[in-house]
Amino acid sequence: MYRKLLPLGLVISLPLSILAANMAQAADETELDTLVIQSSRIDTKAENSPQVVTIISKEQIEAQLSISTDSSQALANLLPAYAPNTQKLNNASQTFRGRSILYMIDGVPQSNPLREGSRSAHTIDLSMVERIEVVHGATAIHGLGATGGIINFITKSTNTDTLSQHVGIQVTTPTEEIDGDTLSYKVNYQAQGSKGNLDYLIGLTKEEQGVFLDGNGDYVGSATTRGDIMDSSSYDAFVKLGYWFDDDQNIEFELNQYQLEGNMNFSGVSGDRDNGVATSSIKGTPEGKAPFNKVQTTSITYTDSDLNGMTLKAQAFHQDFKGRYGATKSGSFQDTSIAPSGQLYDQSQNESEKIGAKFSLSNDELLDDTLKVTGGLDLMQDTTSQKLILTDRVYVPETVYENYAPFIQLEYQPIERLVLQGGIRYETAKLDIDTYQTVAARNGVTVDGGSPEFDETVYNAGAVFKITPSISLFANYSQGFGMPDVGRVLRGVSTTGQDVDTLIDLSPILTDNYETGVRFNNKAVDFEISYYESKSKLGSRIVENDGLYTVKREKKEIKGAEASVGIQLNEQHKVSTSYSYIEGKSDTDNDGKVDTKLTGADIPPNRIIASWQANWNDKLSSLLQASHALDRSFDDEELEFDGYTLFDASVGYKLPVGQLNVSVANLLDEDYFTYYSQSAYKNDDFYFKGRGRTVTVAYGLDF
Repeated sequence: MYRKLLPLGLVISLPLSILAANMAQAADETELDTLVIQSSRIDTKAENSPQVVTIISKEQIEAQLSISTDSSQALANLLPAYAPNTQKLNNASQTFRGRSILYMIDGVPQSNPLREGSRSAHTIDLSMVERIEVVHGATAIHGLGATGGIINFITKSTNTDTLSQHVGIQVTTPTEEIDGDTLSYKVNYQAQGSKGNLDYLIGLTKEEQGVFLDGNGDYVGSATTRGDIMDSSSYDAFVKLGYWFDDDQNIEFELNQYQLEGNMNFSGVSGDRDNGVATSSIKGTPEGKAPFNKVQTTSITYTDSDLNGMTLKAQAFHQDFKGRYGATKSGSFQDTSIAPSGQLYDQSQNESEKIGAKFSLSNDELLDDTLKVTGGLDLMQDTTSQKLILTDRVYVPETVYENYAPFIQLEYQPIERLVLQGGIRYETAKLDIDTYQTVAARNGVTVDGGSPEFDETVYNAGAVFKITPSISLFANYSQGFGMPDVGRVLRGVSTTGQDVDTLIDLSPILTDNYETGVRFNNKAVDFEISYYESKSKLGSRIVENDGLYTVKREKKEIKGAEASVGIQLNEQHKVSTSYSYIEGKSDTDNDGKVDTKLTGADIPPNRIIASWQANWNDKLSSLLQASHALDRSFDDEELEFDGYTLFDASVGYKLPVGQLNVSVANLLDEDYFTYYSQSAYKNDDFYFKGRGRTVTVAYGLDF
């Protein structure tokens, strides 16, 4: 029987960043040090990475799930450069270092850059995830979309030879107004094992979310149009099968089916920003059909770790995404040939299908084992469209994006203290768009179709110099390759005589990211500080135009710094804290100078997060964490951000049978407006308060 208990996805070592280290024993730390960063596609050791990389471990995921089941909340709690959670199904404004994020599941892209509907953060239940890999800053090594970084959800894999099962249940309730409308619950089941050369793992989750209450005990506003996670039902079904041909060859099949759909029990009620009145909710069925996210991700991966001394990895994948939004009388939906002006309800639905493959061949034994080389080829076709489903109209025409990208990545260690890295990737892309007609609100103009083609060569280069075994200096330059919101550009055309081939707004976004820093790690203390600059000559910014949101292409520059420190006080206690500072400007008047502050739709606030983790004994553990978002000012005073501080706490106890966890989110019952509501858009319908204090009781059993 051939057994290698390795995960399918990217594997990464312990990073030197906030909450990246757990309350592990020294033996566990030694084991973690042997892991590598495969997101570099060259199996780089963590200590040799010239770029800031963070791993969120299984223990951290479980701790965050005991506080909130929202994946975006977990990321916001652990990554200060990640914008605060919207607490909605829509993750608009949730950037990373002020740029777009490429979300992936085991290397399969989940983001939808051709029609960025801001739903990519909710495509898998974290119960299925072993760890989360985060690459900070622009990178093109995995293709389109990572102008701000990569967040890759690494799914669980079999880690036992015999059948092992897990069941869990948790209930969440506010601390006031407790009733059937406000209660939430979640159940999950997992089974894993092996038989002969076959590995298997299956997982099922089911969750019901009630309506949320704010710090005053009032209903939080329902995002009737953009979609909400409160008042919703969701499930996730996950299957992973692996077969070992011998000790070096493995093939693995993976399927994840995720759905979150609104229950349609509450409707949003407009707030009043000028008078500080929050958007609220009333009980009642909204117009139209229920908003949802429906996502199916499938992949097959083959690995041969000894192909004439080299490693071959080949992955084929398919992702089918559907995201429906709620019904509204939006001005962009109005058509007097269907209904009187201002009376027409409609709702949109995004659909995206991705088919692709990734191939890489690596050799790490060149020049007396000082040179590693990886070459590869990525292929992808993304077919995206947006429909108005109540009136059966085309909102965004079907757009086919075809891309192939050969690449080569090198790592050279001429002396023990110095590691040099570099790579080149050649992106060739084409858009195919048929002739189409815009909706009546955009004057119903006919736009001639076309097939614009793009090609860009993107580079990365970095170095790590080890002053001592514990202290390293690092520097990195990397480029990210992205596209603007193509669908928003296409649907926003309102003048006649336009041709897809000549629309400048469809040009790619090429981002240059410069970074330098220092890191220190001696097991008892880990520390890292870095400074970065991110520049794009033709960036992308969403602006409001007569009630319609359109894309504006302009120069954009972002600067920031991140610092973190973790101290292992003793075997039982660890304290950690980190800070993210960021500022950004764009060139709104096309004079070649960036002079206008980016708003909360583009960059997060400066944030501090901290935690204290404790294992009091072999049965009792606890976590106390805090997140402080600092005030931020903008050129538009109406978007001024009034910061807030949130505390969470949890306690876990091992029972004679099973594990019991009790957690409190928003411990002090802070009453606040979310960052998204204050600083992203001036809209009375999106003026949401954050969730008030909740208590979650969870029980899990392994057998």
